[in-house]
Amino acid sequence: MIGTLVWDRIFARDERSEPVEEWGGIAYALEALTAAPPRGWLVVPVIKVGRDLAEHAGRFLRDLPGMDLETGIRIVPEPNNRVELRYQDQERRCEHMSGGVPPWTWLELEPVVRKLDALYVNFISGFELTLDVAMQLRMSFDGPIYADLHSLFLGVGPEGLRTPQPLTAWREWLRCFDVIQVNEWELDSLANAWGDPWRFAAEVVDDELKLLLVTLGPRGAAYVASPAFTPDPLAWRANGPFERPIAVPGASRSEHIPLEREYEAVDPTGCGDVWGSTMFARLLEGTPLVEAMRLANDSAARNSTHRGATGLHRYLQGRLGT
Repeated sequence: MIGTLVWDRIFARDERSEPVEEWGGIAYALEALTAAPPRGWLVVPVIKVGRDLAEHAGRFLRDLPGMDLETGIRIVPEPNNRVELRYQDQERRCEHMSGGVPPWTWLELEPVVRKLDALYVNFISGFELTLDVAMQLRMSFDGPIYADLHSLFLGVGPEGLRTPQPLTAWREWLRCFDVIQVNEWELDSLANAWGDPWRFAAEVVDDELKLLLVTLGPRGAAYVASPAFTPDPLAWRANGPFERPIAVPGASRSEHIPLEREYEAVDPTGCGDVWGSTMFARLLEGTPLVEAMRLANDSAARNSTHRGATGLHRYLQGRLGT
């Protein structure tokens, strides 16, 4: 799992007058994956941590069972990513980022990923990988790659303000992954020149991008699958990393999977991260697509009833109250 561990300072998330400080970013995805890992699998966080928060981050990570904390953790001299979140309502927030660990180079990443069977890439900062490195990753890695593109759609303005931006070279980015996850706004941004975002989605899935997933908040999620999509992610790159996949004829298919159970949300932070890691874990263990989406919907909704990432894996397993 490639991502960024972020120290969050959150204002107006709930009725508290004082800001809350806690781990965020990839912490939500790691906690959710710890709650439901594919049987017999080991989770390898591929994370750069700033030296200023390294000891604190180590304590957090060591609390997560089933993690390999040796292979992919790197301590760097740069200050760790910190984010200030100010919520306007349950869905809208203002985000400022400070600090920032550097992106992974291919020289750093290649010996790590050669040991992996599958890869989840979560663009928490948006600077985890450059496009060149993502393309090298796709050409060299023969396992399935799932990517949540979220912060690729956010620039950094004055004083660290995160502002929406179009995803340049989006065609090249999409070809780097087997599955991409976006939210509704991000899909609209990608489809700006198409007009109809769902027509865009149907046209971009192909033999390389096999599945496009769109999270819809309280309305659940939807998918658009290419004819090349098959239930077994480990078969997606059967021809090896250097061979183009064989074209599969047919039309794309899509479906909306609504949320089956409503929860009273108290903290929307990290719901997309929980959704994605749950979704990919379920696909890897052989769960059919629609059922995997139902389980991801439920995990993300349950996350919204828990404050913060710490202890989330116990909460999702029913072993901890709010």
